[in-house]
Amino acid sequence: MSDIISLTAAELGAAIKAGETSSEEATAAYLGRIDAVDDQIGAFLHVGRESALEQARAVDARIAAGEELGPLAGVPVAHKDVFSTKDMPTTAASKILEGWRPPYDATVTARLREAGMVILGKTNMDEFAMGSSTENSAYQVTRNPWDTGRIPGGSSGGSSAAVAAFEAPLATGTDTGGSIRQPAAVCGLVGAKPTYGGSSRYGMIAFASSLDTPGPFARNVLDAALLHEAFSGHDPHDSTSIDAPVPPVVEAARSGEIEGLRVGVVKELDSDGFQAGVRQRFHESLELLESLGAKIVEVSCPSFDAALSAYYLIAPSECSSNLARFDAMRYGLRVGDDGTRSAEEVMSLTRAQGFGPEVKRRIMLGTYALSSGYYDAYYGSAQQVRTLIKRDFDAAFGSVDVLVSPTTPTTAFPIGERTEDPMAMYLADLCTIPTNLAGNAALSVPCGLAPEDNLPVGLQIMAPALADDRTYRVAAAVERALADRDGALLARSPYAVGA
Repeated sequence: MSDIISLTAAELGAAIKAGETSSEEATAAYLGRIDAVDDQIGAFLHVGRESALEQARAVDARIAAGEELGPLAGVPVAHKDVFSTKDMPTTAASKILEGWRPPYDATVTARLREAGMVILGKTNMDEFAMGSSTENSAYQVTRNPWDTGRIPGGSSGGSSAAVAAFEAPLATGTDTGGSIRQPAAVCGLVGAKPTYGGSSRYGMIAFASSLDTPGPFARNVLDAALLHEAFSGHDPHDSTSIDAPVPPVVEAARSGEIEGLRVGVVKELDSDGFQAGVRQRFHESLELLESLGAKIVEVSCPSFDAALSAYYLIAPSECSSNLARFDAMRYGLRVGDDGTRSAEEVMSLTRAQGFGPEVKRRIMLGTYALSSGYYDAYYGSAQQVRTLIKRDFDAAFGSVDVLVSPTTPTTAFPIGERTEDPMAMYLADLCTIPTNLAGNAALSVPCGLAPEDNLPVGLQIMAPALADDRTYRVAAAVERALADRDGALLARSPYAVGA
């Protein structure tokens, strides 16, 4: 079992295609790993054991019949519980959708199936993707495999923990303000936020529609690129989907050539207030990039200082609108419907019981920001800041090819440390939010361990819209150089196979 689980996704796909192992054998190995460790990690809300084995057998039959399949055919994947799956519950980690089975698959789900991938189950998350620690789930707390007393990041913490604990070789996530990159950073993984519109939102339960972006988690850059390519591309079901080819991310991940690349260091995202070990590894990464032939340039993006404030007006406003659909009238939880109460009373009772504290907080913030007399002062002003942030990015990309920063200001913090301080929690996304507001591409790649706590640090790489391949090119260069210098980062995790 450990031999299969230690393979990269690319290696596993090649082994399945060559007949050296089968998808059924690989799937059974990962299901066994989930049985062995998920009680300690809490990554999965639902494990589709029988359906996964059935999917695997179907792929094996297609391969045996000589059908030409893609590079990830037969490879298992963990799926964030925000994507609709008609054969498994989809709850967005909320009681208001407990047990709900959608009548259709999300586009991302459908494309995983088309690629021949085997969906192991649905992973835990912050309720409706609102959070940075996965402590806001209505069902369970997920733990970081590096230190089970610490958070795995959020909102896609179940996905990041599953991959870091070797419960899956790959996982899907969504990134609204950093919900892929931040958990990837604190779990020592590669996590990418594609260009907004580059991956379909159809069938993905909405948090903030102008920000939400599906993306991949993996233990290395090439695997992330393969998954990115597998589920991305134009989708006529999504009106915000970009009708353009998927950037050549796999080719870039295999290249890693950065000689002459201009790398901009965002002054506003390199703060003395960040954890010392995070800054140390970040500056070592800059030296590493320079040694590989990149040109390092400091750039200023002054509007980034207002990004956090703008985001926490725009995102709650959109969530206030999107979550109005959970009204107890059509599907999901229904409380107090005893024949004596009005529809309004049932709706109020259901939403009070079905939504958790963080979701209620954001709905109230958003409703206030959109209310008569306050719209221009709050939501309207935040959208103006968003325009300024996009202009800062455009100006910076006029002189450099990519921008870099730490992915998150600290390593993984202890479970419970920030639950009573929402502002401290929100600061976890300080570096990632600007890219969501602009709609650009970004990726987090491991860049070492912080000396003070021996926990993973992430390097964030940002690129213009539809230049996702640049992020993979730089990430591949960093990954190879650090592997030569330090060895495999995940080999040091207590949950690494063979550790």
